[in-house]
Amino acid sequence: MVDWAFLPKDLLVLISKRLETSFDLIQFRSVCSSWRSAAEPKRHRPAHHLPILPDNGGGLFPDSAAGFRLSRRSIFLIGQREQHNETNPFAWLVKVEEDIDDPGRMVLVDPLSDRLNRLPDDFPRVLDLSRFRVRELGQEFKLHYFNCVGNIVDSLYLEKAVVKFLDSDAENEFVLLTIHVSGKLAVFKSWERSWAVIPDMPSPYDDVILFDDQFYAVDNNGRTVVVDFLSLNLTLAANPVFGGDKKFLVESRGELMLVDMYLSIEAVDGAPGFIEEFFEHLAYYMNERTVKFKVFKFDKREKGWVEVGGDLGDRMLFLGDDCNFSASASDVLPLRRESSVLFNGNVFNGEDYGTMQDRDVGVFEFRTGKIEPLRKRPELAKLFWPPPQWIASSMSENAEENLGETS
Repeated sequence: MVDWAFLPKDLLVLISKRLETSFDLIQFRSVCSSWRSAAEPKRHRPAHHLPILPDNGGGLFPDSAAGFRLSRRSIFLIGQREQHNETNPFAWLVKVEEDIDDPGRMVLVDPLSDRLNRLPDDFPRVLDLSRFRVRELGQEFKLHYFNCVGNIVDSLYLEKAVVKFLDSDAENEFVLLTIHVSGKLAVFKSWERSWAVIPDMPSPYDDVILFDDQFYAVDNNGRTVVVDFLSLNLTLAANPVFGGDKKFLVESRGELMLVDMYLSIEAVDGAPGFIEEFFEHLAYYMNERTVKFKVFKFDKREKGWVEVGGDLGDRMLFLGDDCNFSASASDVLPLRRESSVLFNGNVFNGEDYGTMQDRDVGVFEFRTGKIEPLRKRPELAKLFWPPPQWIASSMSENAEENLGETS
């Protein structure tokens, strides 16, 4: 039998460099001392302070804002070691961010939004992740405003940001790509300490992603480009995909995918005699609903998008405010292989047509084409909030075991 602790160091170094996430590297280094010494921890820490992105004189940013602070968040799928029945998910989806004002303290955030949730009283202060199945599904970066004295002002900048860390001797060198308020692409290079807005914009950009170590961006028509951050040149990667109202880029099993969201805008019914009020406040009484999705795979050779018909296989796609990611459906619901898209948006559930809808998580079933609010899918709703009871009970069992060992 092979003694894994005595694998050659050169081989361990090569293996560690192929690990895709920082959490995988942490698990690799925790195996034994020889593995830990062979794999250096990644110390990518983007600079805290970035200058304010120019907004073309539109007054987008608060007067008190002096710049941005960049934070990183990781999305984890935490599961039980043993599988449960198909109607009881044995996984919990959570987004973790290091507290900007208190480094070292972690904050739990809603996986698809910026919403902070209050933890239950019985939630453990420390989680022993070795007791669970943990998979890192993705990372997102958030730009927060800070004022002249260093306090966080707000996070009103809603566009998605993606970051590429450079393999160089200079510590903390990175490039950030985001979408400017004008709909154009904006690039920040840490060594230049300045923003550059790329003038090219046949149509406003909808989404950006770091895929296969390159920056990709898609506009509202589905035209997809590769962004060269050094020259700021754009190279056509895929021709347009017309039809939907908002485009999302997501990586799934090593493939780049495009999700096309279709929206419908309808008037909200009101009480008799409200017609004058309706026309005076037209925007208030118009309701935007998500009605359909189409999913495409990237064909690099043909420079196009190929529609996926019928089924996505064992895949679930998640569309968040600042990060899109995917997971295996069987990792979430045992014995289930239904592909779906979970997203933030206004959802028409077939029963309350003509009423105002709050922004909520919706579920699109790829096989049936049906869209429902998450609350109508309790087996999936348990994936989000509140934390499952087995998180606290597992840690309680751990405490009892430790107490038994010391008594």
